[in-house]
Amino acid sequence: MHENHRDHEGAKKLFELIKDVKVAMMTTVDTDGTLNSRPMWNNDIDPNGDLWFFTKLHSPKTAEISRDNQVNLAYSDPSSQNYVSVAGKAEVIRDQALIDEKWNASLKTWFPNGKDDPEVALIRVCPEKGEYWDSPNATMLHLYGTVKAALTGESPKTETKKVGLS
Repeated sequence: MHENHRDHEGAKKLFELIKDVKVAMMTTVDTDGTLNSRPMWNNDIDPNGDLWFFTKLHSPKTAEISRDNQVNLAYSDPSSQNYVSVAGKAEVIRDQALIDEKWNASLKTWFPNGKDDPEVALIRVCPEKGEYWDSPNATMLHLYGTVKAALTGESPKTETKKVGLS
């Protein structure tokens, strides 16, 4: 049975923080050990907490994942001062039924030949651990924290939590 990554302490809040973030930076490992990051449309978080992204089947990231499936996803929502990092194992999936299920019309921007294009594939990331930084999101509260820090030398309060997801 596939593990539910949402059942761990802190996981509910972590997934809540990323559910509406539209773009994640996905980092993979190249053959020479360097890290490559690129923006990926945050397509879906399934009920188990797996994260899904569309990709071209033959791309540098899919080649990197086939060699080393450890990836990191960085989510940023500066308007609410929320930031999340998720590390996990990725796999490239070419399953037409899943592609059909997860497809939406806006993806035609990146895949002009549509969901039946043989180059369309999915990347599933099974999270292993994550960390989030959740700061006050009200502009006045953030401004107050900044002024207080300048006057007292105390940093604004940010909730930071490491979360086990596997």
